[in-house]
Amino acid sequence: MPGLLRGVARTAVVAGTATAVSNRVSRRQAGRWAQQGDTRYAPPPEAPAPAPVAPPPATAPAAPTMDQKLEQLQQLAALKEQGVLTDDELAAQKARILSG
Repeated sequence: MPGLLRGVARTAVVAGTATAVSNRVSRRQAGRWAQQGDTRYAPPPEAPAPAPVAPPPATAPAAPTMDQKLEQLQQLAALKEQGVLTDDELAAQKARILSG
């Protein structure tokens, strides 16, 4: 499932970048309007950067149950049928699931 994780991460990066660009454009426009004398569009005061959040303590994930392993194997089989996974990738993922 590394492809799925990669897709989710890519979406998060794109969304974060779009938000940052949008905010920057809005602040720049508000600054230009304020310079032109339109007080309705004065730029908002800069908010302080949020304090960094400490990552949660690392704990070992619970061992998957046999039902969870079977479900993962069924999902892999479906991906193989769709042509998303090759035979080698399927074998590697099966070995990883069954060894854990």
